[in-house]
Order: sequence, then structure tokens, then C-alpha cells
Amino acid sequence: MTASTTRRTTAAKSRTAAVGAIAVAGALLLSACGDQTNGGGTAGTDEPGKTVGSAPLFDKLPKKYQDAGVIKVGTDAQYAPMEFEQGGKIVGIDPDIAAALGKQLGVEFKFTSGTFDGLISSLNTGRQDLVMSAMSDTKARQEGLDDKGNKVGQGVDFVDYFNSGVSLLVKKGNPQGIKSLEDLCGKKVAVQRGTIYEDTFKQQAAKCDKDKKGKLTIEAFDTDAEAQTRVKSGGAVADMNDYPVAAYIAKTAGGGNDFEVAGGQTAAGPFGIAVDKDNTQLRDAIKEALNAIIKNGEYAKVLEKWDVKGSAITEATINAGK
Repeated sequence: MTASTTRRTTAAKSRTAAVGAIAVAGALLLSACGDQTNGGGTAGTDEPGKTVGSAPLFDKLPKKYQDAGVIKVGTDAQYAPMEFEQGGKIVGIDPDIAAALGKQLGVEFKFTSGTFDGLISSLNTGRQDLVMSAMSDTKARQEGLDDKGNKVGQGVDFVDYFNSGVSLLVKKGNPQGIKSLEDLCGKKVAVQRGTIYEDTFKQQAAKCDKDKKGKLTIEAFDTDAEAQTRVKSGGAVADMNDYPVAAYIAKTAGGGNDFEVAGGQTAAGPFGIAVDKDNTQLRDAIKEALNAIIKNGEYAKVLEKWDVKGSAITEATINAGK
């Protein structure tokens, strides 16, 4: 199973690592979220609640959103830098992309935070119109299947807007010259216990043994914060996280002086904006708006702001996940 299919599926393993990462970064306090109860940030028009009929793609929206001037967005705001709470508002990459989409569509994107595993059901019941929550686009979600392949819902459509895999986090300056997993043979790594990242390191350790390139020693910790501390002290050469999380840690921890991301992403897959399958007009409007902000450069500005340019797409797609 790849990182892209596991990430944010049960909101457990890699999300836990991400929350631990923020403890080391020391930049924010993330508040816990109930099931679709915490109001958050809005993104879109200059005057929330007002439509902008002159917006380029306003006429592409279903009439109900034109009349309301609002698109309701479900998220789980505990996954910096994709979405997190700061000063009573939901901020991050997803809200910033939504703000750019709102300018094209002439409506306000209103984010509400809830538990990750309840987001798709909130979409299917109509409590939310979209889900933007660093959600991996997978065939299982498209078809409404659970982890065992059983049919549990009607599924959703995704407008894919972001690519993300896993990345290595090393000490600032990369003193060991780590560029890929293969460079870890004969060295020690630190990781949060029970995550997909530990599984990836174990697979690489087996490969190192098979290729007789030196033993890869894995030191597992209860939290990712402990793993990061180990790397910072020089006791291990690398930790692993989802790419946007790793990039955020590198940018914020120690004022950007503690870590850096080494090499590229592994097992990259698409994040998608989830839309109810019956809401095809809204889905297509979101896709067109996404292509518009890719073309006019607003999309690139958001990714550059958050130092995740490596996750950029060049064209919006629908249901491209596997």
C-alpha cells in the first residue's frame, strides 16, 4: 500500500505524525475538532456573504450557490500546513486555494472543521458542498468502499488539485548528503512508531540487506517530535513525513534553521476536492476555476507561499486517483 492510499484514510497514522511535527516546529497550537461544529475561515469574495456576478465563472455555478453566495466546505483543521486553526480562523494551503477559486466563481468558500472520518458523510448528507482536507483521491473513495472493499456509500467525485508523496527530513545543511532512500543504507533513521513511514523504512532496510549495502538501523519513537529531536541532535540522519508537512517543518522549526527536505517525493498521489456525485455542475465549475487559477498564476503563488511548489499540478483532473 502506498503512502498516497494510506494518507488521511483513517486520520490516524500519518496525521498523528503531522500533529507531532507541529510540536517541534513550535509555531502553532492546534485545537481539537468536533464533528462539523467548529466554524472557521472564509475564502472568496472581498465581502463575505455577497456574490460577485461579474466574476469570470459565476455563471458556471448552479443557481443555488449563485443565490446563496456561499459554498460550504468541510475540513479537518489539524493538518498544517494544509489546514489548521490560527487566531480563531482556519488557514493554510487549502483555504488559500479556495480563496483563489472564490475570486473566479464570485462566491465565498466557508470552511467548517470536523473529524476527518466524518467529512464524506457530511458531503453525502448535504451539510457540506465540498471537502477540502488534504484528502487523497482513491478509487475506494470514488466508489464508496471501506478498507475491506465493502460498499458503504455512493462515493464521491474528486477534482484533483495537489500532488503529495512522502519526503525525508534531514538536519539543516544535510551533512550526510542524503538524496534518496538508497542513501540510508549503513545509517540510522528515526521515525514515529506505527506509521506508514516506519513501514517504508523497514522495506528499505530489507532492500539494503538484500543488496549488501550496509544495515539500515531504524529507531522508532512514540511521537514524531521525538524522531525530529533525534535527527536534530545528529543521532539519526533522517525522519520521514508527508511532503507538505516536511516542508512546513523545515520552514518553521528553529526559524527554518533546524531541518531541510532531502531529495524528492516518494509514492506521490493526488489530493482531491471531494464533491457529491450528483453535483456534477458544481464539480465541473470547480475544475474550470482551478484551471483558471493555474493559468493566471494564483495557484503557483499559494504553493510558493507555503514552500510546496513540488506538489503543483499543471492541469485539473477528475478522479485521477488509483
